[in-house]
Amino acid sequence: MKGIHVISWILLVVGGLNWGLLALTGWEVGSLFGGMDAGISKTIYVLVGLAALYELFTHKKGCKVCAGSSSM
Repeated sequence: MKGIHVISWILLVVGGLNWGLLALTGWEVGSLFGGMDAGISKTIYVLVGLAALYELFTHKKGCKVCAGSSSM
């Protein structure tokens, strides 16, 4: 499970950086691979979305800070 967590964390960082670049410069990482119409770009975006869902549902049990909190 640690491997899946590391992969999802990396994908979330990539997604976050992409959103930041898009907001600040209007450029997105997917344009390196041919834009949203390219299969590789769609695959990356789907993987980032799946990583976000994985972290959303599994984060609390693995996070030392959130595990002690009852607010989530």
